Amino acid sequence: MAEANQKDCHSVPATQEALDNDVRQCLLYDSDAPNARLIGIEYMITEPLYETLPPEERRLWHSHVYEVKSGMLVMPNRAVPEAVWETAENKEMEEVVKLYGKIYHLWQTDKGHALPLGEPQLMTSFTADGQFDFEKHVGERDKKFGTSYKRKAEVRKHIEAPEIHPDADMAWKNRDVFRGSGR
Repeated sequence: MAEANQKDCHSVPATQEALDNDVRQCLLYDSDAPNARLIGIEYMITEPLYETLPPEERRLWHSHVYEVKSGMLVMPNRAVPEAVWETAENKEMEEVVKLYGKIYHLWQTDKGHALPLGEPQLMTSFTADGQFDFEKHVGERDKKFGTSYKRKAEVRKHIEAPEIHPDADMAWKNRDVFRGSGR
């Protein structure tokens, strides 16, 4: 999972749990080590639930189309044969591509904070090319986990990209929306 704000970008490992058919929650960690610190939470919801939100709330959510289709979003695999894992991962990505996410960053470990300080920050994800140095950051992730975003993008070509609601991804469309929330 990648996060974006005006000053920095980084990738973070995450675990995901479905609360019901419409809501998932992802716990974001600063690493994949056993002593990893919980640094954020992402809530992911279906389009029908997203559409029930008031417009000012919808503006705080981001789409997952770019993360999925670019190969940026992965489910790291350490134990299952790659062909089996790829099939399972693609099946999951067929669902994730349709979800909207809202991330709260709780602990700025990348800034050297020893504790979670200050108010939680509303974060977003990358939604298009040119928003960060994709090759550098995703390439580093690929080296670490033995993945390939190019391969992921190729095998996800069949995944249909839904139409993104015009209120989503406002962090990139209008950065002023987030100025009052620590961005």
